[in-house]
Amino acid sequence: MSEPILPNDGRKLTPLNNLIFMSRWLQLPLYLGLILAQCVYVFHFWVELKDLIGAVLGNQTSLEHILTAVTVEGMKPATKLNEATIMLVVLGLIDVVMISNLLIMVIVGGYETFVSRMHLEGHPDQPEWLSHVNASVLKTKLAMAIIGISSIHLLKTFINANAYPEKVLIAQTVIHIVFLLSALAIAYTDRIMMGTQNMTKTPH
Repeated sequence: MSEPILPNDGRKLTPLNNLIFMSRWLQLPLYLGLILAQCVYVFHFWVELKDLIGAVLGNQTSLEHILTAVTVEGMKPATKLNEATIMLVVLGLIDVVMISNLLIMVIVGGYETFVSRMHLEGHPDQPEWLSHVNASVLKTKLAMAIIGISSIHLLKTFINANAYPEKVLIAQTVIHIVFLLSALAIAYTDRIMMGTQNMTKTPH
């Protein structure tokens, strides 16, 4: 039987407190599930990239897949690759990469913050942001990542602006602005909290 955990002040945790503290490991399957989701995104990225390269090289099946993927409902489908089509496909690939980056931040940052320390200090591949990660920093970085993803979707919409009704364009723009304001509010709240903590730590 494992010894009870000793906090810094030397007191033993009660069995109930120890059980509650150990319950953080219930999050482990969630992070493992996100790793599987990451694998799905990697597979999707390579399928789209393979079809793009195949379309450029003249493969008719790949070309049809690419044109179908970028065609908006109600819009006349393109018959060949053009600059706008390639741009839409590349933006889709960038979107996958940014979502993948978001997954990494949630997996690594969330595990480090809420489950267990990974002891990566001094590791040459330690992410720069992980050295000072906490719940507040993680929230801010996730908000910025979501804004980046929203920007990609908004740009894809604007490229095909003629295929969308005006209310859709306005709605997506408003949603993007809401994401921006939310990120600013989170950053401002964290700044206030950090200022309050520094004031309480400053000796009078």
